[in-house]
Amino acid sequence: MFSNAEIGIDLGTANILVYTKSKGIVLNEPSVVAIDIRTNQVVAVGKEAKEMIGKTPRNIVPIRPLKDGVIADYDITAQMLKEILKKVSKIVGVSMRKPTVVVCTPSGSTSVERRAIHNAVKSYGAKEVHLIEEPIAAAIGADLPVDEPTANVIVDIGGGTSEVGIISFGGVVSCKSVRTGGDKMDEEIIHYIRKHFNILIGERTAENIKIEIGYALIEHEEQSMDVRGRDLVTGLPKTITVTSTQIQQAIRESLEAILDTVRSTLESCPPELSGDIVDRGVTLTGGGALLKGMQEWLASEIFVPVHLAPHPLESVAIGTGRSLKMIHKLQKAIK
Repeated sequence: MFSNAEIGIDLGTANILVYTKSKGIVLNEPSVVAIDIRTNQVVAVGKEAKEMIGKTPRNIVPIRPLKDGVIADYDITAQMLKEILKKVSKIVGVSMRKPTVVVCTPSGSTSVERRAIHNAVKSYGAKEVHLIEEPIAAAIGADLPVDEPTANVIVDIGGGTSEVGIISFGGVVSCKSVRTGGDKMDEEIIHYIRKHFNILIGERTAENIKIEIGYALIEHEEQSMDVRGRDLVTGLPKTITVTSTQIQQAIRESLEAILDTVRSTLESCPPELSGDIVDRGVTLTGGGALLKGMQEWLASEIFVPVHLAPHPLESVAIGTGRSLKMIHKLQKAIK
């Protein structure tokens, strides 16, 4: 039924992960492409392109072609996929001719956005392209029994979107997504430092701050970090010290938006499944799940156990790959 090359792609706003049946996750690279605007040629993809952000000459522009979990720039996404799949065939050591591909899509994406993802993958020469909803892929990757008639709640905090899904019997019972995630937190950190310190920092610096001293809204021992940026008054480089409590304040809005989404999804859960949620709790996946204190904070706010998936960053990609076995059953459930 399937060709030999079967791959699952987690087409994320922040990272693209590729899963193959034989080797598991073979590629995990940032969703960034560096384009030479004079020739429209791709100069670099992934890690190399991300390292260029904020450091390139005028004619080379690093672009993130995916925004809020969906394709913002179709042509560049297609070029990026081509380069990524070339890398994968080198790593795996086999030609990726006419592979069967499963790609995950945000549950809130429109039919136009889904069609764009389908066409971008198909243009590479895929034999078959299947789309799977992100919460289902995340739940499969987090080892939850998705095909059983019990409630599995997944909270997937990605780069562009955060999705909360209640899955039972192979399908989504209730799902809500909010276009808030790791990228929005980075923006809020940039804005906070600009407003309070008159210092301009870049995206990569903001991301490093979030990883090093970012905390969910819990009490903790305050930590500090030196940050370098450009003084907006003098225009000269300057070093400042920021604390973890300041960063907590900076990202408060994003965290509260995610919490509201979790609450409203749980409120729309059928009463028969609510009992399962009290027993089994909620599973966190995605890069945002790694924010310090996230598990503890959510558990204290929603009063049910909160578990961390075994591989939060890779759950969606693993689930996308594993779903190849059960794709037809899942598609019936989705339809």
